Amino acid sequence: MAPGLEVQSMFGAKGSSPLNERIISTISRNSLAAHPWHDLEIGAGAPAIFNCVVEIGKGSKVKYELDKKTGMIMVDRILYSSVVYPHNYGFIPRTLCEDNDPMDVLVLMQEPVVSGCFLRAKAIGIMPMIDQGENDNKIIAVCADDPEYRHYNDISELPPHRLAEIKSFFEDYKKNENKTVEVGEFLSAQGARNAIQRSMDLYGQYVVESLRK
Repeated sequence: MAPGLEVQSMFGAKGSSPLNERIISTISRNSLAAHPWHDLEIGAGAPAIFNCVVEIGKGSKVKYELDKKTGMIMVDRILYSSVVYPHNYGFIPRTLCEDNDPMDVLVLMQEPVVSGCFLRAKAIGIMPMIDQGENDNKIIAVCADDPEYRHYNDISELPPHRLAEIKSFFEDYKKNENKTVEVGEFLSAQGARNAIQRSMDLYGQYVVESLRK
């Protein structure tokens, strides 16, 4: 093959890749990337079973979180304390809480999962928490498609040591930042479902008010 012909066969007569052309053709000036908070449906089974976007994988010391403006997962910080997230951690789409963030959720399952993916979770309880004077409650859930965990229906069914580990993590993970976190006693699955429903209603009100502007 003569020099230049191979390049032409790969990139086309005008030097542009056919693959790039196909990609560019699917993009318009008006198209926007999907936002995991607003565009992902919460799921027909909510508030009992719902979609959850994972921000932080089990065992990670990196505090990833949703960038609300772009919808991308960003690195917020590395944890200051010598601890790692005990389970996968993320948020429930199309919910809104008092801190103007989506509802947080800790999902118990066998394996860590990658940041940015979503899975189906089942609420089994709620951990009341106050972070620097503001309510920052955490839904405790199990992966609805994990055969080892999906049979749990209420937080009272979990081993006491598992609950102690979760509580200890959230009590300690900000200590070296000189930030105060207070963790209350775990509440039932019904309490979790009620909290999720309230956050769904609050999100709905937010959408209605936004449309009126």
